[in-house]
Amino acid sequence: MRNVLILDDEIDMALALKESLKRCGFSPVVYHNPVSALSELNLGDFELIITDMKMPKMDGIEFLQEVRKKGLFTPVIVITGYGTVENAVDAMKLGATDYIMKPFAFESLQRVIERIMPSEETDMVAESQVMKNLLSIVRDVAKADITVLVTGESGTGKEIIARKIHKSSLRADKPFVAINCAAISEHLLESELFGYEKGAFTGATEKRIGKFEFANKGTLLLDEISEMAYPLQAKLLRAIQEREIDRVGGKTPIPVDVRIIATTNRDLLSDVKAGRFREDLYYRLNVFPIKIPALRERRDDIVPLADFFIKGLAQKMGRGFELSDEFKKYLLSKNWEGNVRELENFAYRTVVVSKSDTLMPPHEEKVSMSNMSHMEASLSSSKGTIKDMERDLVVKTLRETSGNRTRAAEVLGVTVRTIRNKLKEYSITDEEINS
Repeated sequence: MRNVLILDDEIDMALALKESLKRCGFSPVVYHNPVSALSELNLGDFELIITDMKMPKMDGIEFLQEVRKKGLFTPVIVITGYGTVENAVDAMKLGATDYIMKPFAFESLQRVIERIMPSEETDMVAESQVMKNLLSIVRDVAKADITVLVTGESGTGKEIIARKIHKSSLRADKPFVAINCAAISEHLLESELFGYEKGAFTGATEKRIGKFEFANKGTLLLDEISEMAYPLQAKLLRAIQEREIDRVGGKTPIPVDVRIIATTNRDLLSDVKAGRFREDLYYRLNVFPIKIPALRERRDDIVPLADFFIKGLAQKMGRGFELSDEFKKYLLSKNWEGNVRELENFAYRTVVVSKSDTLMPPHEEKVSMSNMSHMEASLSSSKGTIKDMERDLVVKTLRETSGNRTRAAEVLGVTVRTIRNKLKEYSITDEEINS
């Protein structure tokens, strides 16, 4: 089930959204206070955020700004009243993916969600040779019915590749069941994976089937496997080795026939060496590794992917859009640290706010370049070594971008990795940036 965060201080509205999204197969989490959500939740665990515009303590735009400051490119839908439509458009410019006006039928929200959630067809957009080779490998390994470990940065499409493997396998007509290991606590994750018997613990009023049993004869996707608690890894290892599971509170092992696909955005071998991940489980999962390259490493895919997303949305809107040469150059000039997910969100935002059928680069980038020139001019008159000037420039840019490494990298025309390296090289602390 796909995790969705709902932010609305109106309790009735929030509950109505929650029930509607549950019926559509989502796993919704409701918060009435955006400040609490920011402090208590790992927002990276959610595939979609739906937030009201007007809320006490922090409004939807302020919350959106905080999400983007964290370097997260999660799709955000803003719910707005009639009197705040202009604010909603401002939210789109700040990084919201779409907005919907009150009052609305849930079908309208559902259409917006269907439009912006990543499409499984995305894996077919592969102009770069590296992705063509990868898809060829995917088709071959799918038939082998072996365990696969899919690695890659967030937003590269690991789940899409996992689904592609299942659909191309001999198990294609059997269940595909996914579970996000990062989104569920250790105790609940064990119950979700293996199920439980009635009376196994307080609140277990009836028997519940776990993901392993639901996926029997099919495929089980263990998304973000690196986030699984160490004690639970041993139970997962036994289930894979013995091909049987024990329900929580159960007395008899239950045989299961499941193909395992695991994904992670971390270096699992480093986690093994650091004692955070079991070595024996690592080798059980890493039977056939598939690494998805970051979008910046397959730049031939950037424009075709953007064109794919834009045409799909344009068809639903009954419009036609043309990508100007300037727009294509702009797409190719960015590093897309959020990978395909960031590109998709950007493409949708661009189409929604564009008044012209010919898409041009966003205006705010020109403002950033102007700010950059101003900073360079102010620093050129400063005294000290070149390294002193470079350090000052990094600190000043991070202050200008409220500490957002991704945005600072864009302004300076370097990669986020370069920013991180400079922070380490010059011993720049968060306290200095925020001072």
